[in-house]
Amino acid sequence: MKKFFQVFYVALILLFIYAPIFTLVLYSFVDTPIVSISEALRIGFSFELYKKLFADSALMTIVWDTLTLALIAAVLATILGTLGAIGIYYSRGKFGKGVSAASRIPVINAEIVTAVALVLLFAFIFTESRSYFALVVGHLVITTPFVVLSVIPKLKQMDPNLYEAALDLGASPVRAIFSIVLPEILPGILSGFMLSITLSLDDYIISAYTKPAGFDTISTYVYGAMAKSNANSSLPALRALSAIIFVVIILVVVIKNLSTKKKEAK
Repeated sequence: MKKFFQVFYVALILLFIYAPIFTLVLYSFVDTPIVSISEALRIGFSFELYKKLFADSALMTIVWDTLTLALIAAVLATILGTLGAIGIYYSRGKFGKGVSAASRIPVINAEIVTAVALVLLFAFIFTESRSYFALVVGHLVITTPFVVLSVIPKLKQMDPNLYEAALDLGASPVRAIFSIVLPEILPGILSGFMLSITLSLDDYIISAYTKPAGFDTISTYVYGAMAKSNANSSLPALRALSAIIFVVIILVVVIKNLSTKKKEAK
């Protein structure tokens, strides 16, 4: 009986968390601006919203622009965050602790504060606060600290004697890092990379404050479409887009977990 209630409690929590997402996926197969059970039963289920999504050239352009931005930000954040994590880990004394504490500020800081600060900084330096460069830098600010947080635990789990042994055997510090350290912390690097993509795709505030005129990400477009409500014909198709993003993320997580378990079994 105790085990039954434990399973029931966990299932109830998961249902509470994922019920809105499952509802979104369900109604991505219902071509109606009105979300209701009666409308779904009356119209029936179809792939019309998915057809409208891929037929809408403007919306697909926004999707590709968002994915391109997320990949650029994730690659740069992964490089900077990995190098920063290695530097923090091998630093000694107050300097390393200070840099480590500073790297966490964007994580705990309110995003609106970061956005306003970026706008003021770029307006002061370049006299233009809105540009694609400012947008990429803004996404780097919010994603790089999470890469650092993903990589540092892997560095702590690594046997420190491996790096020292490589140096003793004649390897240069750079070669020892590429040959010994990076392979050991690769799971943390991949986790930071995936987390960066997710954060970039999800971001609205930084994008809204720094994006150039005429450029939209999925988040800013969704907000604009919701503000116009049913006046925007692309609004129902956004349910299909959201469902695709959710399914892709689930597949990536499942594949990564299966790959990790396979490696552990070996």
